[in-house]
Amino acid sequence: MSDRSEMTRRSILKRSAGMMALALGGGTPFLSSRAAWAQGTGLASESLRTIGLSVTVQERILAEFKAASGVGTTSGTAATFPDAQTKILSGSKDYDCWEVIAERLPSVVMTNNVAPIAVSSLKNWANIRDTFTKPSDKWDPKAQITGQIWQDDAHSQLWMVPAVYNYDSIGYNPDVLSDEEANTWAAIFDPKWKGKSGLNTDPLIAFGQAVMAMNSLGLSAVKNPGNPSEAEIDEAAKFLVSKKKEGQFRALWGDFGELVNLLASGEMVVCDAWQPAVMAVKAQGKACRYARPKEGYRAWAIGPSLIAGSANKEAVAAYADYWLSGKPGITVSEQGYYSPTTNIKSEMAPEKYAFWYEGKPWVGAAERGIKEGDLRDGGSLAERAANVAYWHQWPDAYDHLIQKWDEFLNA
Repeated sequence: MSDRSEMTRRSILKRSAGMMALALGGGTPFLSSRAAWAQGTGLASESLRTIGLSVTVQERILAEFKAASGVGTTSGTAATFPDAQTKILSGSKDYDCWEVIAERLPSVVMTNNVAPIAVSSLKNWANIRDTFTKPSDKWDPKAQITGQIWQDDAHSQLWMVPAVYNYDSIGYNPDVLSDEEANTWAAIFDPKWKGKSGLNTDPLIAFGQAVMAMNSLGLSAVKNPGNPSEAEIDEAAKFLVSKKKEGQFRALWGDFGELVNLLASGEMVVCDAWQPAVMAVKAQGKACRYARPKEGYRAWAIGPSLIAGSANKEAVAAYADYWLSGKPGITVSEQGYYSPTTNIKSEMAPEKYAFWYEGKPWVGAAERGIKEGDLRDGGSLAERAANVAYWHQWPDAYDHLIQKWDEFLNA
């Protein structure tokens, strides 16, 4: 472990209690032999207690997992990433699984709060997408998902099993902004939308977006927006503080429902956004669109991690494998996310898969604001994957970034 990593590990432990305030600011189907299989593996005597965003921690998915696996009981707690991180680092024994975003894995790896999951325990791993096994030469190893989720170079143990991933962008009202105006991260900070723009409360999201906007505006030339230096963080913080003091932001949002309400009401006309929120606004009959940022998308992945010391290890591995079966991927795919397994293609209706994954027109009756002939914003999975600005990662200067974010919140 490097000196910097050890220092960061100590600072994570030191800051864990204080982070609660920040959180408040911000091909093979799954084995389904039910009871016989559950008894054979001991799942009937195990429980699954999971925590994560409401995007993945859904009662329907947990109920379907329980029925398919035969696990004894399931329970889920919805929480922001900073909130969940604080609970786990504070020593909570209430959870077996954290459905974590990969960029926050170091917080629990360095503090020994997570245990690896063996690939050999995942019957559906064979159909994982290359994105999670074959690194790109576009980024350094740790600056992409393949350098974040693996415990070993042999790729036999996973700190996190990918369950959902996406390429995030900007949500906007097309009745107010043109596509050209919206297709840049700088749109969030454009004075033209003063008082009607929004920013996510997660600093590991907000700083990267500010850096991309500053690069486009000629105010910086940061090579990796996901891992700025201390000096680059200082400049981004000054930019964010200045925008806040000018009244640029209608809200610093952290909750899905809050985001949907702000966009649907017209109080916000442009903001960083989750695509399911944009879909939810459209489902209300309101104008909303997802941009194609010229700088590129923010890429991320979420999935189950095994909390160290859990007595329900088999249940967590089975839950992770269930996500790879493809079936739960239908729910999140129809919200605008992607499943990391190609099993999803055999689980979804062909016309639905064609729309959500292949960029083909919607076929059939209108559904949640999508009408016959409509195309998914951003095009196909391949198109979006080819336009990535950076993958979220744990910044080398994490402590400094959090300090500057605190200053921004208090400005």
